[in-house]
Amino acid sequence: MDFDVYQVAAFTNASFGGNPAAVIPLREWIDDELMQMIAAENNLSETAFFVPVADSEWEIRWFTPTVEVPLCGHATLASAAVIRDKLAQSDWPITLHSKSGPLVVDQDGERFVLDLPSNPPQAVTLPAGLAEAMGVTPAESYIGKDIYLLILEDERAVAQLAPDFSRVSALTEHGVIVSAPGDNVDFVSRFFAPAIGIDEDPVTGAAHCLMTPYWSSRLQKNVLSAAQISARVGQLVCEQRGERVRLTGSAVFFLSGRISL
Repeated sequence: MDFDVYQVAAFTNASFGGNPAAVIPLREWIDDELMQMIAAENNLSETAFFVPVADSEWEIRWFTPTVEVPLCGHATLASAAVIRDKLAQSDWPITLHSKSGPLVVDQDGERFVLDLPSNPPQAVTLPAGLAEAMGVTPAESYIGKDIYLLILEDERAVAQLAPDFSRVSALTEHGVIVSAPGDNVDFVSRFFAPAIGIDEDPVTGAAHCLMTPYWSSRLQKNVLSAAQISARVGQLVCEQRGERVRLTGSAVFFLSGRISL
């Protein structure tokens, strides 16, 4: 049993930046357990698997090293890059059917535009001890689907953050975003999900589905520039469009190979 595999950095136009994802095109679905083991062996924040279902349509699933997740923006962008550049797809846009519904991906020159469901945040009281475990005193706290959003005062506070991952994992199964106004972009962020095997995710598309409605409302603009300021750094353009969010970014191939089992 052999599979092609590609490693693609999403939301960057330079090697060693953005968020690397493994992408594995399949002709038909394989066992869930095997996909989870492959994702664990890849040891990247997400591995994407997809199968064709119709012209310009695929089903897609994403796995962290420990669990399957319902949505992953950067691995969706990476999959679109594989479909275009390795599978020679010429008709765009394409549709990727997922557990979060249909995701439409189009091209904007060399970049890709992802159409994803918006995840508007609601004000929330954080679980006791979570802010301390994150090492912050947030000005505001919110929650979306499976993700907390903590608003800090400035970019420097986000950059200097050093969470206690074991404490965060013990306190919540949710991911945690920290975000603030950016010095050179509309907003910056970092994202942490130690409970699902990702201490810090370099660039997180799904997190921007929650941050975009927040910052769009706060800044009173629909198109925003964003940077996720992990060590690898990622750049995105985010657009609030009603109940959808459009994320635009680039992708860079790092390696290709074969998995033989």
